[in-house]
Amino acid sequence: MKPDLDIEKLKTEAKRFSEMESEHDEPSLFGVTDGKAVGTYLEHKFQSGLLSKYNVEIGSSAKGIDFPDLGIDIKVTSIKQPQSSCPYKSAKQKICGLG
Repeated sequence: MKPDLDIEKLKTEAKRFSEMESEHDEPSLFGVTDGKAVGTYLEHKFQSGLLSKYNVEIGSSAKGIDFPDLGIDIKVTSIKQPQSSCPYKSAKQKICGLG
């Protein structure tokens, strides 16, 4: 049986994932200029990795939140074009959720 995902584990996994992906070349994304497509690809890859290790409910675009049990949504952004429309008031909310 897989352990439940909690916020601390999610933060640890997000750090590990971002470090790993920062060093990983993804040929299927070479030449892709659609930021939304890149973001969706990374979100799904992260969620898939979590599902393989943890007991976690994954939300959907229709539900509007990626991890409903934790009250956390994923946002993928770029240094070249950071998100400007997100509802966050602080960096902590970006990492820990809106609650």
